[in-house]
Amino acid sequence: MRILVVDDSALYRTLVRNVLRDIPGIEVVGVAIDGKDALAKLDQFQPDLLTLDVQMPESNGLEVLRAMKARKSRARAIMLSSLTSQGAQTTTDALLAGAFDFIHKPSSTDAKANRDALHRQLTEKLSILMASQAPLPPTAAPTRSSVNATVAPPSIARPPENATKAERIDAVVIGTSTGGPVALREVIPKLPGDLGVPVFVVQHMPPGYTHSLAQRICEASQLQVIEGAMGQEARPNTVYIAPGGKHLRLVRTGERVRIETNEDPPEHNCRPAVDVLFRSAATVYEGHVLAVVLTGMGRDGAEGCRAIKRQGGTVFAQHPDGCVVYGMPKAVVDEQLADRVIPLDRIASWIVREVQK
Repeated sequence: MRILVVDDSALYRTLVRNVLRDIPGIEVVGVAIDGKDALAKLDQFQPDLLTLDVQMPESNGLEVLRAMKARKSRARAIMLSSLTSQGAQTTTDALLAGAFDFIHKPSSTDAKANRDALHRQLTEKLSILMASQAPLPPTAAPTRSSVNATVAPPSIARPPENATKAERIDAVVIGTSTGGPVALREVIPKLPGDLGVPVFVVQHMPPGYTHSLAQRICEASQLQVIEGAMGQEARPNTVYIAPGGKHLRLVRTGERVRIETNEDPPEHNCRPAVDVLFRSAATVYEGHVLAVVLTGMGRDGAEGCRAIKRQGGTVFAQHPDGCVVYGMPKAVVDEQLADRVIPLDRIASWIVREVQK
C-alpha cells in the first residue's frame, strides 16, 4: 500500500513516516506539508492512501478530501485528528465526506508513548482497510443477482427455537462501525418524521465525536437526532446516538423506557458496543424491536441479534455491495440471524415498511 503523509507539523510528518515504515506491506511514497501541497503531489506519487491531518493552513483535511472526490481520486484517507471541538467537527465532516476512518494524534509528553500509540492505531486501521479491499470468498455473501430475493419474502433466517414472531415494532436499533457515518446519513434522513417509534444507534466512536455526528445527521433529517444521555426518556420520532466512550442500554420503569449510559468494560474492544444496546432492547421491548446491522469490522451485534431473534424480533443486515467493511453484517448473515439482507439505499424504506406494517 502506497501512502502519502500529509501534515503541517514537521514533527508529526517524521513520526508518522517512521511508524509507517515499521508496518509490513506499507510504502511511504512521499510527504506533503499542507493540503495544497498534498493535492499537487497526488498525481506525482499516485498513493493508495493519505494520512491526512485534519487541521492545516491553506487547505485543511476536509477541503483536501472534497478536492480528491471532485477529481475522482481513488485514494482513500485516514484522518489524523486532534481532540478539540473544532477537530471533532471537521473529522466528523470528513467521515461523512468519505474518509475511511480517523485516529487521534497522541499528545503525551512521552515520545515513546506517542510512537507506540500511533503505531497501534495505524496498524489497526490499515489492517482493516487492507482486509476491506480483499476479494470476498465466493460463498461469503449473496451475489448481486440475489439481492431482490433477499429483500423480498420469504425470510432467509431460520426461526429461533420457541420464538413467536412479534406482531409489531416498538423500537428500531442500529449498529455500525467503519463506514457507519456515511451509512447512517444514507438511512436516517430517509426516515419520515412520523415514523412513530424511537431509534437507537451505536456507532463505534471515541468520546467527543458522536455529538458532532448527531448534529450533522439531524441537519439532514426529519426525525430529531441527538446524542443519548443518562436518564433520557425514549420518545417516538427521535434518534438517540450512543455517546462515544460509553455503553448505551435501555431500562424500563412501568410504561416508560429510559436510557442508561455506563463505562462498563468494552465488548469486542468497543465502548459503546452494539451487543449491549441490542441485548437490552430485546429485554425491554420483549421482542417488539427491529435490529439493523450496517457496515463495520468484526462481529459486534451478532449476539445482540441472537437475543432479539429469541424474543421474536426482526433483523436486517446490509448487503455487502456498498459496505465499507463487510464484517458485522457478514457475522449476522453467516449465523443465519438476518431476516433480510438489503442494499444500503433500500434499508430506510424497509424500516418504514416493517414499522408500519
